[in-house]
Amino acid sequence: MCGRYSLTADVDAMRRLFAFMALPNLAPRYNICPTQTAPIVRPASDGTRELAQLRWGIPGGPENRPLINARGETVMRLPSFRDSFRLRRCLVPADGFYEWRKEENNQPFRIGLKGGAAFAFAGIWQDDSFTIVTTSANDKLRPIHDRMPVILTPESYAAWLDVDAPDFGAALNLLRSYPPEKMAFYRVGPRVNSARNDDPECVAPLNPK
Repeated sequence: MCGRYSLTADVDAMRRLFAFMALPNLAPRYNICPTQTAPIVRPASDGTRELAQLRWGIPGGPENRPLINARGETVMRLPSFRDSFRLRRCLVPADGFYEWRKEENNQPFRIGLKGGAAFAFAGIWQDDSFTIVTTSANDKLRPIHDRMPVILTPESYAAWLDVDAPDFGAALNLLRSYPPEKMAFYRVGPRVNSARNDDPECVAPLNPK
């Protein structure tokens, strides 16, 4: 699954990568948590791409909990996600995400692309909320967690956003794990465990003992 992520990339670089029109004033986010507002990129009514601020977590989970992840294997079939997958796909900008591995304590890791560049999760949205689509972890990340968010390449953004395509095959083919050789991760400290913390210390590498 994906329960926390970061977005600290320069706005100009994000605009070039995701091709949205406006140039918003976005503050760096080091620890984006469920139910918080975060940016997504989606098609606009005029055919361009727009950046919108939505809440992370589509309503409808057990005990009214928001659905922060949608499994790629079932996203087209489950009633909670089916219409959004068919009609409302989006890009979720990020430059890292966090997973926890059970060791002596739950050890958090920050995971991203080699070199630290920004990227996009595959997302879907409805009303004022969004969720992140997940898939099986690749070989590199499986020792940390058995699931990972679907990371899209820039070449696949258009296909993911194209909800007018005659079938869903192109979008479904994108729901796979990202190549392990292009990813990197490192340990971070426990500060990221608290949703109250959103500062550079959350992404700082944990010093070895």
